[in-house]
Amino acid sequence: MTDALPDRLSLDPRSPFHDADLLQRGVGIVFNGVERTNVEEYCISEGWIRVVAGKSLDRRGNPMTMKLKGKVEPYLMDAPSRAPTID
Repeated sequence: MTDALPDRLSLDPRSPFHDADLLQRGVGIVFNGVERTNVEEYCISEGWIRVVAGKSLDRRGNPMTMKLKGKVEPYLMDAPSRAPTID
């Protein structure tokens, strides 16, 4: 297996950016220097993440999300030597 992460990844199985095999390995996100555990989707090149916005649901029953912009640093959790250090 390769340790290369895609530019964009989503937890939603209906998304074209969903990769179940990669998500099963565990992907961690450091956003603006802080490790985030509630990320639904990310894009490295555009510099954003999507996070769940409380308990709100849209009309289809999916959680409402917010887009936050900043520096995105994903890493694989099963490769501890590649995890970034947090100050």
